[in-house]
Amino acid sequence: MKKQKKERKEKKISKFTIGVILLDLLAVIALIIIYTPIVNFKTFWIPTAMTTMNHKYLAYTLYSEKTVNKVMSENYIEQVSEEVNLDDIIIGGDGKKNYSSQYEKELFEKDPDNDVYKIIRLEEENFKGYLTVIYDPADVELATPKLLGRQGASVAKLCRDNGGLVGINGGGFEDLDGWGNGSTPYGSIIKDGELVWTHSGGDGGLIGFTKDHKMYLTSASPQEAIQKGMKDAVEFGPFLIVNGKSAKIHGDGGWGIAPRSIIAQRKDGVVLFLIIEGRLPGYSIGANMNEAIDILKRYKAYNAANLDGGASSTMAVNGKLYNRPSAGGEYGGRSVSNAWIVTNKKNKKVPK
Repeated sequence: MKKQKKERKEKKISKFTIGVILLDLLAVIALIIIYTPIVNFKTFWIPTAMTTMNHKYLAYTLYSEKTVNKVMSENYIEQVSEEVNLDDIIIGGDGKKNYSSQYEKELFEKDPDNDVYKIIRLEEENFKGYLTVIYDPADVELATPKLLGRQGASVAKLCRDNGGLVGINGGGFEDLDGWGNGSTPYGSIIKDGELVWTHSGGDGGLIGFTKDHKMYLTSASPQEAIQKGMKDAVEFGPFLIVNGKSAKIHGDGGWGIAPRSIIAQRKDGVVLFLIIEGRLPGYSIGANMNEAIDILKRYKAYNAANLDGGASSTMAVNGKLYNRPSAGGEYGGRSVSNAWIVTNKKNKKVPK
């Protein structure tokens, strides 16, 4: 009996010892990853943490303030310093039967019984997502909650309330402690040619469409933008492509790897909604800005801008959540302050 107790005790000690050794090994590996220059972990970790609303502390948990500041100063975006040339956009001007690449063919081979939009599934090495192709830019408009300034709404609800077939989230909003409900948008919102909202905290410039359905990216004031024909717009950024020229990304741009929402337009007027899923280990970790630009250039985006990302990156189709957001999926997606939606006012063919 004593012998059996002794053997059991030795087994317990042995298991405990093995556990400690394994933990020590993991700690050593972690330290090597974090502090060895060969492994570029900190340039991934710091910008990714610093671009979240509520998890910046994770950057400082592993690194000093000096290291964080140094990494952030080496990772930034140099936007194209020129105005969008609206004359370059010739709606319907591209020959859609002479495909210049497999991606052109993918864009313009429409789904049966759907002349309004097409959804392309993206499956890259480190992330998954969706590209929505909207053939007529006149079908794109901005949707805002009925209680703008008091209560936000999910992208799916904004679609249902405004006749949207497809929608993605737009600009940012106050998100104190991660519990923001989209009630207080940051920056300015232009709707139907009028300034309907303005608030501090806007990040970037105005992203929107003119009355003749051309995508307009500008750092001008809302009043100036309206005078130049802006119909719908939100305030966010950065601008990723202007007049076919890509922003210069230093490092990872300071935006880390995350879920993304991006809106773009081709020279022929075709509008692109890009949603990249992320922060879902084993499924999709997200994309950095360079990877997002690569996707956009593949499909010949001529002007493109970054929208609110992270947990807010949501896409709805036929009034229901379509993508896998990093949070809030069980509720149909987070409540946001506005969304870009696709309507069908001319009664074109769409699937039932």
